[in-house]
Amino acid sequence: MGQPTILIVEDEEKLSRVLQLELEYENYHTAIANNGKDALRLMKEKDWDLVLLDIMIPELSGLEVLRRIRRTDENTPIILLTARDAVHDKVSGLDLGANDYVTKPFQIEELLARIRVHLRKPVERKMQKDMLSVGDLMVDLAGHEVRRDGNLLELTPREYDLLVCLLKNKNIVLTRDQLIEQVWGYDYFGETNVVDVYVRYLRQKVDKGYPKSYIQTVRGVGYTIKDQ
Repeated sequence: MGQPTILIVEDEEKLSRVLQLELEYENYHTAIANNGKDALRLMKEKDWDLVLLDIMIPELSGLEVLRRIRRTDENTPIILLTARDAVHDKVSGLDLGANDYVTKPFQIEELLARIRVHLRKPVERKMQKDMLSVGDLMVDLAGHEVRRDGNLLELTPREYDLLVCLLKNKNIVLTRDQLIEQVWGYDYFGETNVVDVYVRYLRQKVDKGYPKSYIQTVRGVGYTIKDQ
């Protein structure tokens, strides 16, 4: 089993470096994001076992980063780093899906204990995190494979990302703008009709030739994948 991975989202250079040194001493693999945009980029590039997220960071606030992460990822434990008097931020963070919070200044032993608690996930949760499915359509996130009725489907990286996004938001209608943000990224400035083009590509590979079509268009709104 490899080292647990922890993303540190903290703009105070001294604190982020101390956290990194302490966590790596405890045999965790870490990376640092100094602002909200870098945090979202690193979240998209890698599956992290846990995120330490400071609320007061530049570019995008910690709460906005949390909100965007939870749109597509309900499982990764997120511990907020908050100021002593930021009661409203703590409540808002927990309401948005944070698992825990630690108030600055904190003792490293307390933070390490909380990290250990949140990393003690049952095997079933890990398996659920690594597999997405609806009916006979299955995506193995660890193996980066897509199968329909047992048949391996060949998707381009963008088609794969789009399918994963739809499956992670199963039964939720996503607008074109939401899909652009989650699949293409916040720095994409092209036309939103690129979504329609890639949905058409994806349908050709995922739905064509099968009795049931999973990818549904909600006219005037966007796209969704539903259980039924």
